[in-house]
Amino acid sequence: MAAANRSGAISRYGTAAGTGTLAVLLLVAVCGSPLYVGWAEEHTEPDSAGGWFLRLLAWPAWRFGSGEPGQGVLATDLRAILLVLLAAALLYVLPASQVARVQGAVSQFFSGWGAYVLAAGLAALLGALLGPDPSLLAALQAAGTGAGYGFLSGWIIGTASLGGRA
Repeated sequence: MAAANRSGAISRYGTAAGTGTLAVLLLVAVCGSPLYVGWAEEHTEPDSAGGWFLRLLAWPAWRFGSGEPGQGVLATDLRAILLVLLAAALLYVLPASQVARVQGAVSQFFSGWGAYVLAAGLAALLGALLGPDPSLLAALQAAGTGAGYGFLSGWIIGTASLGGRA
């Protein structure tokens, strides 16, 4: 169903947070899937920029089924689940287009990108702390890796956020 915007006109587009959340779901579902992860490991060259980036996109890998006894879905897939939940929450919480000096596309893009960087860093930190064998050092290292992933792939979410209204 179409929603009315501030001027009363009917808009066929969703919110920037909604389109960003949909992009997060698609990115994690596709690039974190076992099929994509296996393909990226076998068919990309880790020493080339393109191959490295395609492997980076597989960072939120999920399995939904662990071969290790005593570890369920939550232990193996916590990072991907947290990434989706935190990114959705941050996309809705960061109302950059409403408080920014420059409203519109620029603030929507950077708000979506920034939300994904924060979500990836927090998901990695919490995933390491709540997962098997937690340690503070591992959690801090994971947070750095997650934030790097978010920084280098967050432009996808920022671009998707451009398709929605504020």
